[in-house]
Amino acid sequence: MIRDFPQEERPRERLISDGPESLSNHELLAILLRTGTKEESVLQLSNRLLQHFEGLRLLKDASVEEITMIKGIGIAKAVQIMASIELGRRIGKLQYEDRYVIRSPEDGARYVMEDMRFLSQEHFVCLYLNTKNQVIHRQTIFIGSLNASIVHPREVYKEAFRRSAASIIAIHNHPSGDPAPSREDIEVTKRLVECGKIIGIELLDHLIIGEHKFVSLKEKGYV
Repeated sequence: MIRDFPQEERPRERLISDGPESLSNHELLAILLRTGTKEESVLQLSNRLLQHFEGLRLLKDASVEEITMIKGIGIAKAVQIMASIELGRRIGKLQYEDRYVIRSPEDGARYVMEDMRFLSQEHFVCLYLNTKNQVIHRQTIFIGSLNASIVHPREVYKEAFRRSAASIIAIHNHPSGDPAPSREDIEVTKRLVECGKIIGIELLDHLIIGEHKFVSLKEKGYV
């Protein structure tokens, strides 16, 4: 059984420690199947499943009936496999072209204006972009009065690394409705710009959102 394998050789533990890309196809399948049979371990069962379908190419189109023909795999396991394959298929079909593209400060402000102009507290938000300036992720980094000692570049750029972002646009709102930048706004911007230069992930702009109006600190010369 899989519990007889050394801890570091078990697929689930290896996925956690080394990442999913370090696992073979039959090890990933073993995680889905969870248990084997009295006669064989889950790793042996997953290996036999792949051999039967000559790899993933035929398995991806297999029916429940075809998968349950494999001894040791019932309907529950077959459904788990099919659901996982379908999720992978849908992820593969995601259209990156549909992502919002930011080519100007106006584009960035338009992307968040309706969400942020009514907020009663300041929200510091970052948009993470790919090399085509498409938004790949939006993250609220901090809620509260903007302060250079609180909005730490580490939190901003940590998410950029996670998302493999090429650049960042920082955005925060002024609940007063007046987007005029404060001394703190400018100080935070300068810190982020300097860190971005060192790390190699450019801060494209810092936008301040007011009531149906905004200020670009890039246009003001601070980026």
